[in-house]
Amino acid sequence: MNHIDWNALDEAARGEALARPAQSRAVELRRGVEQIIAAVRERGDIALREFSAKYDRCALDAIEVDEAEFAAAEASLDPALKAAIHEAAERIEMFHRAAAPQSIAVDTAPGVRVERILRPISRVGLYVPAGTAPLPSTALMLGIPAQIAGCRQVVLCSPARADGRCDEAVLYAARVTGVHKVFKLGGAQAIAAMAYGTASVPRCDKLFGPGNSWVTEAKLQVSTDPDGAAIDMPAGPSEVLVIADAEANPAFVAADLLSQAEHGPDSQVILLSPSTTLLDQVAIEVDRQCAELPRGDIAEKALTQSRSITVESLSQAVAVSNRYAPEHLILQVAEPRALLDGIDSAGSIFLGAWTPESVGDYCSGSNHVLPTYGYARSYSGVSVASYQKQITVQEVSEEGLRNIGPCTATLAAAEQLEAHLRAVTLRLAALEARS
Repeated sequence: MNHIDWNALDEAARGEALARPAQSRAVELRRGVEQIIAAVRERGDIALREFSAKYDRCALDAIEVDEAEFAAAEASLDPALKAAIHEAAERIEMFHRAAAPQSIAVDTAPGVRVERILRPISRVGLYVPAGTAPLPSTALMLGIPAQIAGCRQVVLCSPARADGRCDEAVLYAARVTGVHKVFKLGGAQAIAAMAYGTASVPRCDKLFGPGNSWVTEAKLQVSTDPDGAAIDMPAGPSEVLVIADAEANPAFVAADLLSQAEHGPDSQVILLSPSTTLLDQVAIEVDRQCAELPRGDIAEKALTQSRSITVESLSQAVAVSNRYAPEHLILQVAEPRALLDGIDSAGSIFLGAWTPESVGDYCSGSNHVLPTYGYARSYSGVSVASYQKQITVQEVSEEGLRNIGPCTATLAAAEQLEAHLRAVTLRLAALEARS
């Protein structure tokens, strides 16, 4: 990790210190994704099979996972893993159900009722990466809020292995959350299939889930096409920012940094502390622990673009964190709640020495599909609300129109919208004539 003194930097250097790894939206990537999307729209399942052979190195007979594959996956899993999936699912459901939006009704004036009603997005598509590490936890994080929201059809895509089957734990987690259909598809072609539909894959209204640069680019492209699909949020590589004080445990801090660095070579980790001693101790621990990791080579690549930054105080650390807007923010300080009110932008916050980011990834109950790459300034993580439409309803009685009609008419006249004005004044006149 590169070490930096924040207060020795000018403004340009500070911006550079907090720069993310460059996301690849090169011309070649954009064009490549455009070609994949066009091929799927034109040739449907035939193109999907071709791309599976090319990118996933598997020959697919059936694109959809059948009952025999679900049964085989369940039978093959360690009972302890199945129990952990159910345990995590229970806590994720508990939190998401409690945090779900509620319908409301308010009388804003006598005779004027305004309501908000909730309707599920009819058909949603979930993407669960498999790549170097299958992610059954992502199937839980995406499937459970969709189930709570009441989406009528939930479709999931995850890449097949060379043997033509999906990861068993991903299939089991999908079944636990009530996903209706699972397809053995990955990459930009999976996003295209869910956005536009094929003979096998239903067309979805909104797409969810993380992925590599091809998946991210495909989501961005379909989301800007009126014939495509909405998406949960823009996404980039996984990231964590840790604020630590002099009393923090260097081994804990290093473990938290490495837990994100091992996601991929384009992940980024940042450590802020007013204690140079702590920063030095963490650097030693990072090297020691990284050498022991099975994915240590991946973590090492991520660490080349990561930062260890000296700040003058914890309050300055909070200011730097808000500027960065991390996906994950860990407050490894003696009194973490004392800093909480100052945090404006973060995907998810982890308080204190005993709250590793890992628990949020799996089973504390919060969602791990979060805004990255600075999008935490304006986006929130996936929740039940992500799968719902909030529709307002109003009902006005005769008394109500007498109460708010004059206000409406005055504003309509000020905007020179005569038809708006008359829609109210004609009714008020009718009420006056009747009385």
